[in-house]
Amino acid sequence: MLEQVYAVQGARGGWDGDFSMRVSTAGVGTVGLERVCWQGAPAGGVGEHPGVLRVGQVLAGTVDVSSGRDALVCQGPFLLPQGPYLSRWEGLDILTASLDAAVVRDQARALLGSETLRLEFTGAIPVSPALGRFWSAGLTHLGRTLQSGDEVMSNPLLRAEMTRSLVTALLHTFPNSFLERLRAPVPAPRIGSGGVRRAVAFIDAHLSEPIGLAEIAAAARMSPRGLQAAFRREKETTPLGYLRAGRLEAAHADLVAADPATGVSVAVIAARWGFAHPGRFAAAYRDRYGQAPSATLHT
Repeated sequence: MLEQVYAVQGARGGWDGDFSMRVSTAGVGTVGLERVCWQGAPAGGVGEHPGVLRVGQVLAGTVDVSSGRDALVCQGPFLLPQGPYLSRWEGLDILTASLDAAVVRDQARALLGSETLRLEFTGAIPVSPALGRFWSAGLTHLGRTLQSGDEVMSNPLLRAEMTRSLVTALLHTFPNSFLERLRAPVPAPRIGSGGVRRAVAFIDAHLSEPIGLAEIAAAARMSPRGLQAAFRREKETTPLGYLRAGRLEAAHADLVAADPATGVSVAVIAARWGFAHPGRFAAAYRDRYGQAPSATLHT
């Protein structure tokens, strides 16, 4: 089971006495979530999962990972090595997220507007405690959403947004070459280029589709970073901020038009427009419209 789910081979340990292992898995898009609860004697094994980026979150117990000369006592979120590694665990309860490395690379290239970026992760620990907490919160929310079996997960826009959000969080949480390129100066956008106008038209026409910064920048005929700088200058927001505002307005229109007697809910309408977190949707809605979305629905 460890080999099938975690690509851990040759697990060894002392099997005398009580032992139990519980494993559960779920997934959305190209993201997989796995949880294992191991009780019994300490054990260890060899892991390697080429083509997959796996981030662990220790909930209880201990796990140590070593690769070459590097050793890691895993606490909080951590990125497992890309090559072969040895691991040893005891009394372990761990949640892991598995992401397709090619998908992560492609999104990093799209965010930078660079088809030649060689994405390399250079550290296993979050770049800051705040980003570590941000990653953990996002992973916990995704896990609860998947485990709930809620019908909103049948929405392709919601699935795409949740996958995109987790990949983006990964790119910003752990040290990598994408972050290094991101810190480089951005060339000043050309005045009157028309890129922002083209981007706005594209966003307005595709609010209900799973679009992101890469698609918007392509429609604007600008680099993603150049478009973001131009948007901040001309619109005092970002392309994705404008996209979220447009979707919030569309959700508001649906809430106004909906008949609560039909059984429609705020959560379903929010998910229809790509808002995966009900609490964040309600807060954004209240900031914009001065009341809770449920109040609009039942007015």
